[in-house]
Amino acid sequence: MNFKTNEKTIRLRYIRVLEKFVTKTISLLKYDNFDLELFKTAINKAYLEMDKATKCDLYSEYPQALKSLVDHILISIENHSDDFETEKNSILKQSNLLAKLKNNNRYKKDKHKKKKFTDGY
Repeated sequence: MNFKTNEKTIRLRYIRVLEKFVTKTISLLKYDNFDLELFKTAINKAYLEMDKATKCDLYSEYPQALKSLVDHILISIENHSDDFETEKNSILKQSNLLAKLKNNNRYKKDKHKKKKFTDGY
């Protein structure tokens, strides 16, 4: 039992570190005075903090999408075009899809919509 709890806490910490990295990246991309070199240094620093966390397997859809976004960010920094605009737009698009995926679990369809009570007024 103790091993399972430990494995769950490690996985949860890893997911939180990934989320922190993504939110930091997205907030840096949305600055009005965006500078690519400052962005690279900040992302490399955030990656070093993320690299300290214990890596584990991710099974759910949201954490896997989160990990793929982190990989996409790191690849975009290594291999980018001159103006970085296309990479910036693709990262922002993927982050919006990730937020949509996370929020999708919160809303449930009303199962019995037609059977609700109406009194005629």
